[in-house]
Amino acid sequence: MSDPVLTAAQPASAPEVVVVKSRRIACDGIGGALGHPRVYLEMGDEPFVECPYCDRRFVLASGAEGEEDERLAPGVYEGSHGH
Repeated sequence: MSDPVLTAAQPASAPEVVVVKSRRIACDGIGGALGHPRVYLEMGDEPFVECPYCDRRFVLASGAEGEEDERLAPGVYEGSHGH
């Protein structure tokens, strides 16, 4: 019998991927009693950011790379359908 080949562990995928239109977002989990404290996150130069509490991954929508407008993208997460 041969020994099994050991491979590097694959990173776990994010529990939820949310497409957003702003590089600045806020996440409070699922909200209410089952959520977590609201945290404000910024992507910086990356096309995504992950919440340190619930591991949701917020991904910048295609075509949303232009200048941000605070009136259109106030940085508040509004649900699983994006921003």
